[in-house]
Amino acid sequence: MNSKNGKDIPLGLGMALMQNADAFFYFSGLDAEKQQKIIDGSHGIKSRDEMRSYVSDISSQG
Repeated sequence: MNSKNGKDIPLGLGMALMQNADAFFYFSGLDAEKQQKIIDGSHGIKSRDEMRSYVSDISSQG
């Protein structure tokens, strides 16, 4: 999965986004800079539950 700037989205983030339609559509509608901030914020996440929570928080921003 690629973001608008052509960089790969980390696998865990991509999988979590695909399981949360609201977060996926929110993320997809962002410009490349905002997408990159979300990608950067995901790098320190260590568990599936943390990633799901992170992605859930993304969808509540929209």
